Amino acid sequence: MSNTLLYLITVVIWGSTWLAITFQLGTVDPALSIAYRFSLAALVLVLYSRWRKLSLRFSAREHLFIALQGLLLFSTNYILIYLAEQYLTSGMVAIIFSMVVFLNVFFGAVLLGDSIQPHVLVGAAVGVLGLVLIFWPELSGFSLDNERALGLLLAVAGALSASLGNITSARNQRHGLPVIQVNAIGMAYGALFMALLVLLRGAPLRFELTPEYVVSLLYLAIFGSVVAFGSYLTLLGRIGPGRAGYATVLFPVIALILSTLFEGLHWDLVGAIGALLVVAGNVLILRRRG
Repeated sequence: MSNTLLYLITVVIWGSTWLAITFQLGTVDPALSIAYRFSLAALVLVLYSRWRKLSLRFSAREHLFIALQGLLLFSTNYILIYLAEQYLTSGMVAIIFSMVVFLNVFFGAVLLGDSIQPHVLVGAAVGVLGLVLIFWPELSGFSLDNERALGLLLAVAGALSASLGNITSARNQRHGLPVIQVNAIGMAYGALFMALLVLLRGAPLRFELTPEYVVSLLYLAIFGSVVAFGSYLTLLGRIGPGRAGYATVLFPVIALILSTLFEGLHWDLVGAIGALLVVAGNVLILRRRG
């Protein structure tokens, strides 16, 4: 696939997962829902790898880095974001999570030796400013009381985990590890970490047999995990963590479009200007440099 198609797949699917996740919040513990999601995604990828006769054999050292990717990218960042949304609005969490684009540039330079491209930083700043304008009604009422401070810390920790997971994936690909098989095993590790968390916390083992929960779980596992992560991490390996990370700025806009269509969200002038800034930042980051 072309880089543009991979990028569009990532942004559109992850933009829609924000809506799907709302159907996961209920009687099932969030960590258990995450474990279900990535267990199913790992199973799909393992079966696909077997069908394509793709090797799933890795050395013990390679398994360590695959497990690290699973811990950072397929478990820890998700549970931190779920917990953050108990104290902050989704808009505030989206703003904080968009720090990933800056963190990817920083960690890419420090840990991978990547060069820092000024146009990526400028584009990211423009895009985050756009998100601030879009979510300004929610942000304007923010106060740093005890619960909100905890939510802020959780959201920042989630962004850090996601970014370091991105860097780990980039490192794995640069050492010749294939995206599909690494995702298969990494997601299995991520599901295992979440299952252990559920057991340690003593959360009840439940499953919600409702159409909303089951359909949203299937969508999150197959499209949100198998397809979107496969597309995003392939793109990350091709264009680098900094430019690929801009998807975290753009997909909240897709979520807002879906909210407009299905939840009756109304736009104002400030929000529309913010959306235009996000698009402008997207163009700045993804354009080729001569």
